Amino acid sequence: MHHRATSRRSVLAATAAAAAATGIAFPRTAAATAPTSATAASDADGEERRLVRTVSRMTLEEKVGQLFVMRVYGHSATHPDQADVDANLREIGVRTAAELVARYHVGGVIYFTWAHNTRDPHQIADLSNGIQRAALAQRIPLPVLISTDQEHGIVARVGEPATLLPGAMALGASGARDVARRAAHIAGAELAALGIRQNYAPVADVNVNPANPVIGVRSFGADPQAVARMVAAQVKGYRGAGVAATAKHFPGHGDTTDDSHTKLPYIHHTREQWETLDAPPFRAAIAAGIDSVMTAHIVVPSLDPSEDPATLSRPILTGILRERLGYDGVVVTDSLGMEGVRTKYGDDRVPVLALKAGCDQLLNPPDLDLAWNAVLDAVRGGEIGEDRLDESILRILRLKARLGLLRDPYVTREKVDRVVGRRSHLDAADRIAEATTTLLLNTDGFLPLNRLTHRDLLVVGADPASPSGTTGPPTATLAAALTELGFTATALSTGTAPSAARIEQAVAAAAGKDAVVVGTYNVSATSAQRTLVARLAATGVPVVTVAIRNPYDVAHLTGQRATVAAYAWTDVELRAAARVLAGRARPEGRLPVPVQRADDPSRVLYPIGHGLSY
Repeated sequence: MHHRATSRRSVLAATAAAAAATGIAFPRTAAATAPTSATAASDADGEERRLVRTVSRMTLEEKVGQLFVMRVYGHSATHPDQADVDANLREIGVRTAAELVARYHVGGVIYFTWAHNTRDPHQIADLSNGIQRAALAQRIPLPVLISTDQEHGIVARVGEPATLLPGAMALGASGARDVARRAAHIAGAELAALGIRQNYAPVADVNVNPANPVIGVRSFGADPQAVARMVAAQVKGYRGAGVAATAKHFPGHGDTTDDSHTKLPYIHHTREQWETLDAPPFRAAIAAGIDSVMTAHIVVPSLDPSEDPATLSRPILTGILRERLGYDGVVVTDSLGMEGVRTKYGDDRVPVLALKAGCDQLLNPPDLDLAWNAVLDAVRGGEIGEDRLDESILRILRLKARLGLLRDPYVTREKVDRVVGRRSHLDAADRIAEATTTLLLNTDGFLPLNRLTHRDLLVVGADPASPSGTTGPPTATLAAALTELGFTATALSTGTAPSAARIEQAVAAAAGKDAVVVGTYNVSATSAQRTLVARLAATGVPVVTVAIRNPYDVAHLTGQRATVAAYAWTDVELRAAARVLAGRARPEGRLPVPVQRADDPSRVLYPIGHGLSY
């Protein structure tokens, strides 16, 4: 098969050549500068021997630690706030990130907003450096691979003033691989400047189920081949920026009606359906040189009749991902704290079974001490061979070497200032967002809004919390953007489930306005947002809806004159939507998913590729 894994020599040589071309700092090897492939191959062999020697010097405890990627509370590696010290003691048994590294020898740390890791760019860079200082102070100085979920769109841990970009479904609406690659390169460059060198993106799931509660707009779309093209483009963008990309969630989380954070979903695709619907983006990611693949806490009986979650399934991870698809890079579990992986086995068995299935990195166990000791005991007791442990550690160390971390894991404040939130990145994000905004409905050419006839606007709707904690609220953002464009816009938040009183307040506020803009969020057949839109339309004031998450909203709404899909509610997408509403930008996006009729889901209201323009 053409996706079989290439040799270790060619992988290292190609990576070094790419680094030389892009100016990214990788370990200095002959592969980066040598004029002959023979020299490059020789140096790759030398690098491999050095890594093997490093592993041979590690104690069993150090090896086990290298497998874990752990959360830790605090903005500083050594001096977090007291509340974060207390949380660390309660959940991990250490006070600080530095203590976490010293005690458990963890190979990775994951940043979260709620763990107070991502306050601002300088703080993030300082935290990263503090963690690396602790790592290099160990008996065997091995840098930590710092990771986060920076998918952009509705999942973003690092917020403004860093550049925030449209998410996957929005990029899918652009239909342009160069747009997806550019977005990933900008995202990767800024993460690398902060010391975050592994990003849990892109999402390779194909969202064929509109009711999917956990993926949705995090997916590039419903067409497997289109998703595959966008995934490959993003892999190249991240790699070009010196960041390890992660294709997730294998073997494909797109056709679920359950959220694996809270339960164990089942996917009932046949093997043939999996090959057609779910596999193509992962094949494309592997062909593009993906650095890591994240597992899904889902059951796919056709791939593993034991009905173990994929994270713990040897037939899926070793039989399909490694042997059939030929992938030999790092496999990282989805968070081991999610309910989907905890329903069948205890927290002590889950990490052991994940390793036996074929995983390398064990992400965010709920009880690190329990998980760490369970793996240690499994090796000491012979359930897991030490050679199996060494395989995973070598994959992790190869990735760290390829990223240049073994040579220099530190970042500088100067580079943060030079790269993070730079004007060219922010301008590119605006242009990318305009290329994704999709006009679904435009009755009698009502849009774009005319400032002479429709100057006085009311903006109402949902105000979901900012993905990164640094943007929004959406109604205020839309109103401010429209006001800057020459309109007079007033914001009134009505929420995702507006009460009868709130709807009456909105109807009263619409009196005398020239138009009402409604931000809708995950509208369902029973949603009170439907009543809000219908009541506003009944006043005779023209209504325009902006879907600030799922484009499927439009199928459930009646009475609006026009509908725009923005795919997320971060400022960059909302400002682009405002420019489209005002005619300052033309809507260029095309639906990457079909929108089915609400009254007959077997019929398509708007097909893939639908999108109007001016």
